[in-house]
Amino acid sequence: MQQYLLESLYELQSHLSHSRLFYQVVDNDGDPHWQQIELDEVEQEGFQPLTHKMPQSSAKGFFFAEQEPLYVFDGQFFRETLPKPDPFVLFGVLSCDLMAIHYQDIFFEQDPYYQARRQQGLLVGIDCVQPCKEGFCYLVNAGPGVRDETADLILHPLTDGRWLLVAITALGKESIHGLTLTPASAHEISLRWDNLSHCEQQFEDHSYISEGINKLNADLIPPSFWQQVGVQCLGCSGCTTLCPTCSCYGTHSQPIGASESKAIQNNKAGQDNQASQHVRFWDSCLYEGFQREASFHNPAEQAGERVKRFWYHKFSDDFLPEFGRYGCVGCGRCERACPGVIGVHSIMRRIVDDA
Repeated sequence: MQQYLLESLYELQSHLSHSRLFYQVVDNDGDPHWQQIELDEVEQEGFQPLTHKMPQSSAKGFFFAEQEPLYVFDGQFFRETLPKPDPFVLFGVLSCDLMAIHYQDIFFEQDPYYQARRQQGLLVGIDCVQPCKEGFCYLVNAGPGVRDETADLILHPLTDGRWLLVAITALGKESIHGLTLTPASAHEISLRWDNLSHCEQQFEDHSYISEGINKLNADLIPPSFWQQVGVQCLGCSGCTTLCPTCSCYGTHSQPIGASESKAIQNNKAGQDNQASQHVRFWDSCLYEGFQREASFHNPAEQAGERVKRFWYHKFSDDFLPEFGRYGCVGCGRCERACPGVIGVHSIMRRIVDDA
């Protein structure tokens, strides 16, 4: 680990953007979102200020694509279509989203499509120095400070526009090679831990979440409770789409567009079969047909069963041996997205009070 003092972020941002596609969360009129920043834009306007605000969408889509072809069938042969992304940097990823990427790294460890993107990504994390609305990252070991195992570089805001830069991985250290950096003092390093400790103390009382998790793992929640909650679930998939750790997907085959199909046909003279491709897309365990089998038997036909399954996968101790943590990183996006008012805070309060 190497730690440095930055007087401003511009030099680091400029340095990284010359060797990689550069993505950063920008906040336009209260709408923080991930955006690619082009070099010509930087030369004209400079970099956008780095924000601690949570974007509505996590960084999940950079590695686990919302929709992507897995292979193409040209009428005779199957051809795998692995992505070939250029090197890129995600600059200023919050600690909870970094922990979610770490979680997905384990889930997709053997997935070549995910790994093709992940191996090209440089992760620059940012410590949170104030609690975010609906966030409880401290309770599930996902923040507010960036964990070393989740990032290549870590940024921590100090005072007067200065930053502490922590280089963790070999890739992180390599990425800042060529920059003239000042080693951080012991006082500046200790300030990071003081600030993070102070931030953690500012969070609201979320003991009801811990109580709800304990009741769930002790199997103290009756089926009637889940059936009541299931009535409120609209099956809109807002929570699973925005959740940074959700990884359910489905696949289907579809014809390739006319121009692509013609190109393949030209490469395979004499083949008259229509070309097709097999596509993977984000799915949701809250959809009625997600678990429906070919026989039309559905082990989760009732909405209450699907809701129970969702929260079980987020907080069950059964998954700790595999992932080393719960499947929730405390970002609170589900609470903001759910029109049925059964996000994590609402459901855990009801489990404690009603179940």
